[in-house]
Amino acid sequence: MTETHAPHVPETLYKSLTDSVRRLVDFTIRSQCDATIIESVRAKVDAAADELGRALIPGAFGVQQKINGSSLAWGNAVIGLRNALAPPLDIHHDDDGTVWAETTLGAAYEGPGGQVHGGVCALLLDHVLGATAHKPGRPAVTGTLTIRYEKGTALGPIRITAHIDRVEGVKTFAVGHIATPEGMTVRAEGVFIHPRRPTS
Repeated sequence: MTETHAPHVPETLYKSLTDSVRRLVDFTIRSQCDATIIESVRAKVDAAADELGRALIPGAFGVQQKINGSSLAWGNAVIGLRNALAPPLDIHHDDDGTVWAETTLGAAYEGPGGQVHGGVCALLLDHVLGATAHKPGRPAVTGTLTIRYEKGTALGPIRITAHIDRVEGVKTFAVGHIATPEGMTVRAEGVFIHPRRPTS
């Protein structure tokens, strides 16, 4: 039965659960255990999923509001605190307008052997470039995103950096890149649009 209200759970506990699921995903990919252990783990995972499923919100998490007015995007595919598929990114805004994030991408993000999937690179760049245009209360949506893969991005630590190139009306033009400790691997240019507010 679905509950109509959510009990108070500390944010740190949600984060801890998500970190544990990320560890499970990584080990699921890399495990070389025998069939008996795999079956035992599968049964435990199913039992845990059944337990969590006792009280679910309908549909997706969405963007929820805190009492203080800030927003929670805990289901977001890039920054979601409760999304074990998200790296997640912690977005930083420097005084000079630079937006950046650092993370470490492991086995769950692999495309070519030992390298980050190109679609994952595009996902992360889309979010960080978009963050240059985002304003409090005025989200920006992606109009176009152009990616140039200079070379493969090795699994491991990466840094995503972006800045605004120019602004034209509701459009923000941003540029950025991904770099590993060995240097830049992917470049991106994007146009991000502030939807016009409806007139009454």
